[in-house]
This record gives sequence, structure tokens and C-alpha cells, in this order.
Amino acid sequence: MSMNSSKEPASPANELLSNATCQTEKGLSVSFSIIFMTVGILSNSLAIAILMKAYQRFRQKYKSSFLLLASTLVITDFFGHLINGAIAVFVYASNKDWIRFDQSNVLCSIFGVCMVFSGLCPLFLGSVMAIERCIGVTRPIFHSTKITSKHVKLMLSGACFFAVFVALLPILGHRDYKIQASRTWCFYQTDSITDWEDRFYLLLFSFLGLLALSISFFCNAITGISLLKVKFKSQQHRQGRSHHFEMVIQLLAIMCVSCVCWSPFLVTMATIGINGPDYLDGCETTLFTLRMATWNQILDPWVYILLRKAVLKNLYKLTRRCCGVHIISLHVWELSSIKNSLKVAAISESPVTDKVTQQTTT
Repeated sequence: MSMNSSKEPASPANELLSNATCQTEKGLSVSFSIIFMTVGILSNSLAIAILMKAYQRFRQKYKSSFLLLASTLVITDFFGHLINGAIAVFVYASNKDWIRFDQSNVLCSIFGVCMVFSGLCPLFLGSVMAIERCIGVTRPIFHSTKITSKHVKLMLSGACFFAVFVALLPILGHRDYKIQASRTWCFYQTDSITDWEDRFYLLLFSFLGLLALSISFFCNAITGISLLKVKFKSQQHRQGRSHHFEMVIQLLAIMCVSCVCWSPFLVTMATIGINGPDYLDGCETTLFTLRMATWNQILDPWVYILLRKAVLKNLYKLTRRCCGVHIISLHVWELSSIKNSLKVAAISESPVTDKVTQQTTT
């Protein structure tokens, strides 16, 4: 692949402009990138171990679909952080001399594809998780009878393949990913936008990311409201709903982290796509929003590390001890007994089991 306009920073004028616009200190940047990548890899590895252990434990239970989606999300974060972080460290260590080590633009294309995929795929998976929990809470019978693990795996695969397709779309359209003004990362064309196709890629990326966040917000809002209605209106079946709270809290945390980390970058890319050459903010703003987005891959795994039942139970006890107030009923949360939740889940699924048994006997 040819570098096209991505080779322009090689000229003295462009190189001087780039360095003056986004000056970065090499030693500090390399050290920060290494620390940042190491923390991200360790955090995601710990979260993967926790989620996979939980998935094996609840493989046939109500949490299996959620845990499968959550594990895939953290694994995606892990590899995105590993690949992008390794390339970023190499670029900083090589003094950002792309012309010397990437004349064919292969590394830049890999960097750009991983940036788009590792950005969109977790957002897609977060929205799928929100949809799955929303159906599980609001339509439990439909969820237990119609949404099987096969369907969940199909939705998971569809989200991942669609993210891959969007990431490969510029290459399929014979457009290279471009070295950005800071010369530390690659993405769609953000400088010297000349035609509709450059705008299209930026707007498509921003639209899909914001759409995924909106779906997550909408579904989580419905789920939360439904659980509150059950809590206040029905005391008879509150035990059967208690096992949803841990997953909903994790979903809300994931949604908040994604919104805070990704919204500035998505809005910035949309603004560039709409305004094109009239976009006035410097590359420092874009670089800052990008760094905020990359924090998502570090914060995501800590949601599953910290917001688990065992941790929530200890936090609840600590809060009660400090405040001296009975904040929330243990009958609602059932933090001390997961067996009760499993028993209720098994009872709620018993009509399906009876139906299968009757079909087998006939």
C-alpha cells in the first residue's frame, strides 16, 4: 500500500509544523506508554481470570450469557491494549520516524484497524449486554425459552464481525489509514479532508459509537426502572429478581465509564467530519480525547474486579458499620446467599424443563 498523503510529514515544513503543534517529550512518552500498557494488561488479565472462573461455575445458570459477553469484552480490551500499546511504545522509541520503519504503511494500517476495532467492539458488546439484561428482566419467560446460549453467541459474533468490517472498510475502499499530526498514532484522515469519503469514515465511526452508547443507556434505564418497580410493588417475587442487581450495577458502571472515556473522542471525530478543514481545534485536543478513550480499556476490567458480590457485600457491611443506618434490605440484594438466587432461577425455569420432559416422554 502506498503512503499517499500520510507521507507528507516527511517534508521539513510538515515535520516542523507537526512538532510545533503536538510536541511530546520522548523519554516521558515512552515511560508513560510502557507503564500504561503494563497496568492495562495486568488489569485485563485479572478480570479475564475472574470472569472465566465465574463462567465455568455458572455455565448452565442464569448468568452464563452475561458472563460470556463480559469475558469477550474484557478479552477484546486486553488484545486492543496489548497491540496498540506495543505499537505506540515502538513508535515513541523510534523517535516517531515512520518513514524509516514503515515505508509501505503496513504498520500504520494495522495500528488504524486495531484502533477502530478496539474502540467499536467493546461499545457494541456493551450494548448487546444491556439488551440481553433488559430482555432478561422485563421478559424473563421469553428470555429463558427463546434466547439460548446459541443466540447469544450469534449476537456476540455479529458484533465482533461488524466491528472488523468497519475497521477494514477504508482498506477495502482503497484508502490508507493516515499518520496523525502528532505522529504517534494512525486513524482516518483528519487533516486536509478533501472529499466525502474522508468525512464518511469519521461520521460512520462516531455515529456507530454514539449509537451503541445510546442503546446501552436506554436499555439500562428500562432495566433499572423495571427492577425498582418490582422492588416497590411486589414483595412476593423480590427474591427471584435479586440476582439481577449485580449484573445491572456492572452494566451501569460499564456504561458510565464508556460514556466518560469515549464521548469526547467520538464527538471530536464527528465535529471534524462535519466541519472538515474548518475545524479549528489543534491536535492537542484530539490527542487528549484519544488518551481519555484509551483509559476505557484500563477501567473496564476494574468494574468486574471491584463490583462483584463478595466485594459489594463487604462494602455494604462497611457502610452500615460507618453510617449506622440500615440502608437497603438484605432481602432485596441477597448478597449473603447466592444459593437462594440459583434456587429461584431454577424454579423459574422449571416450566421449560417440564415442557422438554413431556416432549421427550411423548
